[in-house]
Amino acid sequence: MIDCESEVFSAVAQKVRAVYPGMYMTGEYIRAPSSFPCVSIEEKNNAVWRNSRDTSSNENHAAVMYEINVYSNKRNGRKSECKAIANVVDDAMKALGFTRTMLNPIPNLADATIYRMTGRYTAIIEQDANGDFVIYKR
Repeated sequence: MIDCESEVFSAVAQKVRAVYPGMYMTGEYIRAPSSFPCVSIEEKNNAVWRNSRDTSSNENHAAVMYEINVYSNKRNGRKSECKAIANVVDDAMKALGFTRTMLNPIPNLADATIYRMTGRYTAIIEQDANGDFVIYKR
């Protein structure tokens, strides 16, 4: 399996923390973060890209999808804060070669005082002979 989740998380977290030092970042979905603001980055899908599978059934590329959740619990300006953070995440994902397929506010049913935005990003990836990842835009 081609797995670049740690590399994607690290690259995005570095760019987000450059703008928002001390940002709480996690690689798992969480219903109610322990501190705010918060960004979760989670690989939601990793499938063999059948178009490049060879006769030996080698996985040459993978189609991946990442879900980003941005949370804010500010008394005023929660939406603005989420949008600003989501913009930084979006720039970081685009710089890696991902394509945004959605970015929407999602009601946080567990706690309505928490504003949440969810984004999804897709790409085709391969791991070259050196172990480096190459990300292709769809």
